[in-house]
Order: sequence, then C-alpha cells, then structure tokens
Amino acid sequence: MAIEGTPQVPFGEPDGIADVAVQRPWRMRAVLSRTGEAAERFLTTSSFDRGPWITVAFAGGIAAWFLLKNDWQWSAAIGLALLAALASLAIWRGRDDRAALRLASTVVAIAFALGLAVVWSKSELVGAPAIEHPKMVTLDARILEREEQPAQERVRLTLASRDAEAGVPIKVRVNVPIEKDMAGLEEGARIRLRARLMPPSAPILPGAYDFARAAWFQGLAGTGSVAGEIELVEQAGNRNSLIARAQRQLSAHVRARLDGAPGTIAAAFASGDRGGISTADEDAMRDAGLTHLLSISGLHVSAVIAAAYFLAIKLFALWPYFTLRVRLPLVAAAVGAGAGIAYTLLTGAEVPTVRSCIGAMLVLGALALGREPLSMRMVAVAAAAVLFAWPEALVGPSFQMSFSAVIAIIALHNSAPVRAFLAPREESGARWLARRTLMLFVTGLVIEIALTPVVLFHFHRSGLYGAFANVLAIPLVTFVSMPLIALALIFDLVGAGAPFWWLVGVSLDLLIGLAHFTASQPGAVKLVPHMGLGIIALFVAGGLWLALWRGNARLWGLLPAGVGAISLAVSPVPDLLVTRDGGNLGLVDEQGRLFVLRGAPGTYARTNIVELAGSEIEPERIQSYQGARCSSDFCTIRLTGNDRDWIVLVALNKQRIDERQLAAACELSDIVVADRWLPRSCMPRWLKVDRRYLERNGGIALYLGEERVRTVAASQGEHGWWNPEVD
Repeated sequence: MAIEGTPQVPFGEPDGIADVAVQRPWRMRAVLSRTGEAAERFLTTSSFDRGPWITVAFAGGIAAWFLLKNDWQWSAAIGLALLAALASLAIWRGRDDRAALRLASTVVAIAFALGLAVVWSKSELVGAPAIEHPKMVTLDARILEREEQPAQERVRLTLASRDAEAGVPIKVRVNVPIEKDMAGLEEGARIRLRARLMPPSAPILPGAYDFARAAWFQGLAGTGSVAGEIELVEQAGNRNSLIARAQRQLSAHVRARLDGAPGTIAAAFASGDRGGISTADEDAMRDAGLTHLLSISGLHVSAVIAAAYFLAIKLFALWPYFTLRVRLPLVAAAVGAGAGIAYTLLTGAEVPTVRSCIGAMLVLGALALGREPLSMRMVAVAAAAVLFAWPEALVGPSFQMSFSAVIAIIALHNSAPVRAFLAPREESGARWLARRTLMLFVTGLVIEIALTPVVLFHFHRSGLYGAFANVLAIPLVTFVSMPLIALALIFDLVGAGAPFWWLVGVSLDLLIGLAHFTASQPGAVKLVPHMGLGIIALFVAGGLWLALWRGNARLWGLLPAGVGAISLAVSPVPDLLVTRDGGNLGLVDEQGRLFVLRGAPGTYARTNIVELAGSEIEPERIQSYQGARCSSDFCTIRLTGNDRDWIVLVALNKQRIDERQLAAACELSDIVVADRWLPRSCMPRWLKVDRRYLERNGGIALYLGEERVRTVAASQGEHGWWNPEVD
C-alpha cells in the first residue's frame, strides 16, 4: 500500500535510482542558488555600473541583427531576450538579496531586444532596393547633395529621381568630371542628364568593404557616372542648403589662401571637406596612424569647444558686474556648446562629429554642474544617442575607432595608478612637463593598442609607429594648427590673415612631413589576412571588460583578448582568392608569396587581394608560379594542401572551347575557376567556380588545408542589400 506523498519505486528498480530522482531537483535548485549568490556577490564587490553595460547590450542587439540571417531569427532573438527579462523578474521576485542581479539581467535583456528592434526598423524605413542591373538611363532629377572632390578631378552629386522601368522614386549618386561641372549645380537644383548606373556593389571578397550595405542605409539605389552634357532645368532658389553652401565657400576660401597639400588639409580641419587631399597624403597619414586627424571627430570638436569655453570665461571675467551676478562656468559652457554645434553643422554633421559633439555637450554639462566631466557614463550616453539615430554605424570603422579610442582614454585616466601619477605635487616645471609628455606617449600607445584589432579587421593593415607619430601630431594639430586656422580666418575679416596662413602652412608641412617620414620607415605597416568575426568578438569582449569593470575583476578581460591575439597569430592564410566576377584571383604559395591573375598595381581588385592575403611582397603574375602551366585559354595550376596535390584549372578568356575537351579537362581538375558560365558537363572533382556560382555566392576564399570555402554570401543572410541571382 502506497503512502501519499512518498515517491514510488517501480518493481525491480534499486532504491538508489529513486533517491537520485528525488534529490536531482533539489540539487539543481542548490546549484542555481549558489550561482545566483556568486553573481550577486561579484556584481556588488565589483562596483557594477549599469549605465555603460546597458549601452553595450543595446549595441549587442544591433550586432545580432547583422549577424543573424532572416526575419524569424530576428524575431526569435527579440522574443528570447524579452523572455529572459521576464524570467529574471519572476525567479528573483521579492528577493532583496538578488536585487542587483535581477535589475542587471532584466535591463540588459530589454536593451538587447531594443537594439535589435531599432536597427530592424531603421532598415525597413530607409533601405532602398538596388536597381536590378547596370543600365544607361536619362534622369530628370533634383540635387540632394553636392560633394567636391578636386583630388579626383570630379564632383559627386546625390540625386532624387524616378526609375523609368519600375516607376518608383529612387536616390542615386553620380560622378561628374570636373570639366563638366557648371554654375548652378547645387542642392535643390533640377537637372537632366544621361548616366551609366550600376547597383551598389557587394564585397569583392569575403572580408572586403561592403558598399551595398552602406548604400542600403543611405537609401542609394545605384551609383555611376555622367555620360554627355548636363542640362540645368531649374535653379536651386530657396531650396539651396545654406550650410552646404557655407561649407563649400569656407573650403574654397581656405584653399585659395593656402596652396598645395597644407591648403587641402587646412580645408579639412576648417570645413570637413577632405575631397582635395591627394591619395599619396591620405595613404601616408593612414600608414602613420594619423588618419583620425583628417576626420572631424573628438579631437577637433574638443579643440573648438575648449577654445570657446576658455575665451568666454576669461573675457566675461573682465566684466565685474556680470561676474558677480552670473555663474561664469554656466555661461562659458553655453558659449562652448554653441561653438561645438555650429562647427558640427558646418563640417557636415558626420557620425564621428555628432558623437563627439554629444560627448562634449555632456562634458560641458558636467563642468557647469561641478561634476566629473570624463566618465564611462558620458561615453555610454553619447554612444546610445548615436546608435539610436544611426544603428548601422555600429558595424562601420568610424564609430568603432572613435569609441574605442575614447573608452581607452577614459579607462586609462580613471585608473588609480594614472590618477596618482598625474596628481598635483610640488615639483619643477621641467618635471611637470616630463610627466605630461610621458603620459601623452602612454595614452597614444594605449589608443594604438585599442584601435589595432579594429583597424586590422576593417583595413587588414596597421601602422606600427602610430603611437610615436601621435605624440607629436596631436599637440601640433590641437595647440598649433587649429588655433592658427581660427586666427587666420578671423583676421581675414580685415584682410590681415596672410601671416597666420603662412604659419598654418608651416605647421601642416610639419604634419605631412611627419606622416610621410613615419610611413616610409621599414616595417611601418603590417598586413594581416582577414580577421574572422569570432576573433574580433574576443578582442571587443576583452577590451570592454577591461574598460568597464573596476578593481581586480577587470583583469579577466585579458583572457579573451589574449585568446584573440593567439587566434589571430595562428589564423590560416587563404590559399586561393577569387573575386566576385571571377575576373581576378590571388594564389598564395607555401613561402607566403602572392600571385595574381591580372590587374595593374593600385586597381581595386588587386589591392583587395593583396590586403586580404596579408602579403607585404609585391605580387607576381600567376604565369610565373612554378606550378602553373598556361596556354592562351587556360592555366593549370598545381597546389599543395592537406598533404595532397590540388589541380586548379583557370580560364583566361571567354573564347569558345569544345565542350568535350572542356569536360575532359574539368574531370582531371579539383577546382575550376572561370569568369563565364560553364556547361553542366564540366564537373571537377571538388568545386566549380564559374559565373553561375559567383552570382549566387559572391567572391570566395579557399583554404585547402581545411578543405573549406568561405563565401561573401555566408555573411549576408537575407538582408535587403544582398540580392544574389539564384537559378
């Protein structure tokens, strides 16, 4: 007879099994309880600050939308996050000893879901389907934006028009040769022209720049160039943008007052117009780690606001009546805010500039209220504001580099050792200057370390001497060049700016000389193959943990960062790279030398192959590869990988080949690569990469040692900007 409430043991089972069945739920509950206690204790002892981690979770939701593939996965992720929030509230309801854990898990889960929903909504609202194919069209269009690019001898126009085939409004961007530019081509003008348009291009290779994604969020359906003359149908009139006109006039004025490369860089500092900077100077600044100086961001906005704040507080201090009745920091903060907003608008209001302006406004508010001006919460609020308005910025290098640098600076200067090192003390001026100079170098080194993973992920290269160059370049720009530009513009109002422009030219010549000198040093640039998403995720997780936690707990961030560094060091180099149209390929031999099929140095396809292969040696033509045997129509290449030989057959042209001969050659090959459609009778032993395959999958990277194929399509999912042609 069974006793109520006593578990029954089936006939023939030993008593021990019943005991385990009874004890397991209690043991699981005990494990969960101990885990919750450990998490609660960790959050309490580590001085857990919710603000920055809420923004991290919000950014994580945005990142998840880009990583996940389609609607049901996005919906499932939002649903799971909300369920996690409800579960945390239910599990720890009424438990005061779990208050920090309950609040942290709930808020983080909700922020994650919100981030995913925001970027999904933005994509649906602004995303523009690309035109279906390249075509020649006649456009009756309204000019939305005008961007002058004298270094490329062209003007770039963004136009609003209508697709004659689909009958829907479209937004396109066309390049106008400088000789076809004319008066009246300004924002708001209506023009008629013929143009060659193409759909925004997907990445040429896995890991290359994804212009199609950027164009999707800009609402661009196509890009191209003008063919023939432009007819001005209607003047801009009141539709013209006063800010855009002021920006162009300021840029032209600066370039007129200062010739050559210094003039183009001064124009970039004054108006945000980088169109006049030569490719050689751009490359030198990039390889020297100084590109951030050319993009109007935190350094420039901070310099303008700091100058306005300092001048305002000093000038108003000369007026005793005003000083005795008004708090000067409040007035100076308002003046600085006005200067920062005006400078942001004048320089184009790009995402880095807006981010910097928001952060500077928070700093000014803290100064006016007597609070700590530099904090992670300030950075978190600025990042959240930018991501809420431009969630797509998260996957771009500008946002990542800007916030990585700012977070690194604040984390460094808020650490106890640095605070102690910079604390005021009785000392000579020389020792004070030496400490500040050393701190400037350490800050540059920390910034360089923080930016290196981001730079390698996006650009596959890193300047090794950037910290040294920035120690000289940042003070030069902040305390010499920009103040001199401001003084020159002010004195130009009375026609006396020439001496200041001469000094500006001298300072910028020093900057350009420093960039070229640094970039020309042996080993100044290190190229690496494409870094996978898993590796960059380890670096990001480790960096955020190091920066946002306090005390000894932050040292755990070194673990994922170290694993990421080791993974990067042992990452394999692709053996074969094939571009999205099959028109070019790169082959890496066992000694690390790169061989390419075609393309002159500096062409887009060849540059991407070199960077993604991580080759620092000038590539050779594939015909010179020892294992290649080439005719006028095909190359047969013998490669070694995974302890075996691979035969690769590469088509060199589109000449008609007898199908039976082609089928026989394919049968003897492991891989066939062609920039045309191959007949179905061509059946290689492993992989056929022809036009049909490439239109469906995009460019590819082959790893023969792992027998693995990585395609562009694998990272695209069903996002609106990816439209493969499927049979």
